[in-house]
Amino acid sequence: MAETIKDLFEVFPRPGRLDWIGIRPVRREAVDVVSEAILSETEGIQGDHYSGRSGNRHVTLIQAEHLPAIASFVGREQLDPALLRRNLVISGLNLLALKDKQIQVGEVVLQITGQCHPCSRMEETLGPGGYNAVRSHGGMTARVVQGGRIQVGDTVHVKQSSAPLPG
Repeated sequence: MAETIKDLFEVFPRPGRLDWIGIRPVRREAVDVVSEAILSETEGIQGDHYSGRSGNRHVTLIQAEHLPAIASFVGREQLDPALLRRNLVISGLNLLALKDKQIQVGEVVLQITGQCHPCSRMEETLGPGGYNAVRSHGGMTARVVQGGRIQVGDTVHVKQSSAPLPG
């Protein structure tokens, strides 16, 4: 039975895992690393400085597998995810393949809305070339479709045939 490319867009080899959670309570200040967080459809991540802002960027996600690549580009052995200022580190799933899809993390359902491009702050944080080191590795943005609690270690499931929701 022949599968079309469209069919293949729905096939993922395995679920992912939530490896890390970071909350940025104040712009340009240190990221708080936490083991669990509460997310809502109107506020995003409780306690994050983006809380209550654009619904398309309630949450930022980065792929765990990209951290060693970024570290290598800037000449480091490893990279603390807090330096990249994303909210969630997810392993085991190709996040770019999830654009316009929904994922479930713990009780929460997220709609992946787009790429999360690096900002100029990466030059300050990672040194010269930091911006370019993160390009194409910056992760994704999402909005909260169904709120609830998430915690490190939660399984991340791709919800099949999830069409983008209006908004």
